[in-house]
Amino acid sequence: MPIMMHAADVVEVIDALESTGVDVWVQGGWGIDALLGEQTRPHDDLDVIIRADDIEAAMRVTHGLGFSIMTDELPQGFVVRDTADRRIDFHPVRFRSDASAVQQSNGGSEWVFSAPGLLGTGWINGREVRCLTPEEQALRATDQPGEPGYEPDETDRLDIQLLRDRFGIALPYPFGNDPI
Repeated sequence: MPIMMHAADVVEVIDALESTGVDVWVQGGWGIDALLGEQTRPHDDLDVIIRADDIEAAMRVTHGLGFSIMTDELPQGFVVRDTADRRIDFHPVRFRSDASAVQQSNGGSEWVFSAPGLLGTGWINGREVRCLTPEEQALRATDQPGEPGYEPDETDRLDIQLLRDRFGIALPYPFGNDPI
């Protein structure tokens, strides 16, 4: 089991990336906790969206923090980890003229983040961060690039329940048909 990514680790990584001009949007578990303004569960990694043009810069920055490539699945994404087994999962995107963003899947399909869905903000360890909106987070819990037919697990369901309870969002399938 990997070491957990703590809130201070997340802020350290985001600060380092953004100080070099790499734009970061937090998604996944930390993105949900950012929206909620508190850590609700342990996280074994940090999922971030970056511009595809910033891949090399993100690799340099994280290397300077002691991370090295664990998994290279570009163009879809890459994962870095450090000697303590902390992990960062990068999701590179290209922005369209309508401000939506597209992540390429290695299978040739695309994962589209809506322009409004990229406008979320939240807080991690007292620091404001960019993240996906609650609605976009819920949608992404059911749509994993490169994993057709992805079935949300119990952690996904609990995360989405927290978003529903806090923000009153409409739930996408399969959440909308299940009594979470």
